[in-house]
Amino acid sequence: MKAIVYTEYGAPEVLHLAEAPQPTPQTNEILIRVRAASVSFGDLLARNFGNVSADEFNMPAPLYFLARMAFGWSKPRQPILGSEFAGEVAAVGDAVTRFKPGDAVFGYRGQQMGAYAEYLVMREDGMVTHKPANLGDAEAAVAPYGGLTALTLLRRVNLRPGQRVLINGASGGIGSAAVQLAKARGAHVTGVCGAPRRAYVQALGADEVIDYTQEDFTQRDETYDLIVDVLGRSSFDRCRRALTPDGVYFPVSFKMKAVMQMLWTKAASRQKVICAFSDEKSADLELLKEMIEAGSLKSIVDRCFAMEHAAEAHSYAESGHKQGPIVILFQRK
Repeated sequence: MKAIVYTEYGAPEVLHLAEAPQPTPQTNEILIRVRAASVSFGDLLARNFGNVSADEFNMPAPLYFLARMAFGWSKPRQPILGSEFAGEVAAVGDAVTRFKPGDAVFGYRGQQMGAYAEYLVMREDGMVTHKPANLGDAEAAVAPYGGLTALTLLRRVNLRPGQRVLINGASGGIGSAAVQLAKARGAHVTGVCGAPRRAYVQALGADEVIDYTQEDFTQRDETYDLIVDVLGRSSFDRCRRALTPDGVYFPVSFKMKAVMQMLWTKAASRQKVICAFSDEKSADLELLKEMIEAGSLKSIVDRCFAMEHAAEAHSYAESGHKQGPIVILFQRK
């Protein structure tokens, strides 16, 4: 089979097509013919991880060193990127009962990666399920990661109808799902993003959109019951004046300072900081599918690239000009 591989960290040009062994499903596994895979933030980070310092890493320093060991210190351990995918079942193991050949599926690979290939295998009880009936392959391939992460993290807060929510980083995978989930719970949602993605965030249903290059949301007169800071680019100190007296600052990516602030605010402040890791489960993917089919969540893809142009897809994703998710298509005769 063909796969998009990289054998060294670096710029998008390290990605290239190569032949790779086609996997064989074991007794409890399914073989999936990949139709589409997303170009996620995790893919961009992993591709260039050798050039990312501990300070640039969006999580506490101890996790940086664990991640470097997991991904490979000097070169990638897993040469095939891709954590989100959509495709169809090509074959099933003898014990598989949930799926049959020909079933349309979508799923999430996490740090295991491997979706930038014509075929992959997944455990039947893993993060894979039948594709939403109302989504094409490209749209389905960009739904799992952001949707699962936003779904599990927003469970940590008691979000109520009528509350005011601000999503800083509203155009990314997590942010775009958080906008829609907060709206589905009846919140008034403000999205923060760059100018090229303003229309995209509006199309997701945000009540207001702030262009961060033109306005600092922390200096506005408005206050919010919840501020979700997707990449941790703001801080609790900066956001305090933008929070209601009982407001919550929720950095999706955070350093140890935010963890210490969480402990302090838990004991001594009405305003709170919440730091948490997402804990996705296969049942959440089923719930995500149901929400998509019910119209509570939608996927809007900016651009699709053929697998031969994976490096171009990554370049575009990093250019600052993208207006939504990017997808790599795996087409066959």
